[in-house]
Amino acid sequence: MDVILNNSSGQPFYEQIAEQVKRLIQTGQLQEGDPLPSMRQLAKDLRVSVITTKRAYEELEQAGYLCSVAGKGSFAAHPGREEVRREQDQRLEEHLRAAAVIAQEAGLPKVELLERLGNLYEEAQ
Repeated sequence: MDVILNNSSGQPFYEQIAEQVKRLIQTGQLQEGDPLPSMRQLAKDLRVSVITTKRAYEELEQAGYLCSVAGKGSFAAHPGREEVRREQDQRLEEHLRAAAVIAQEAGLPKVELLERLGNLYEEAQ
């Protein structure tokens, strides 16, 4: 499982871990039932405290992205499509809001911003 922490992001490590695991599940890189590293092993691999990985795993479990089985470990789970869609909508809204602010600060007309967004959307397919 590839998780990369950014020391200069200002975002707590547990949030970075949780977000990256969510994306791995959402994109299918982690399938439902795939085992996740133990909290201790992940903490060791990332060079963070077990408390950090424990908090990330707890958040993932509460959101439905992980299920823990006593004595067996933690496994990837897929939350309901509604939950995934809500989180993706929230991320999209944040990025679009940031793009709109940058465009306004740069004096970019709305039409040009929408044209650029349309081009990027087509390129992504």
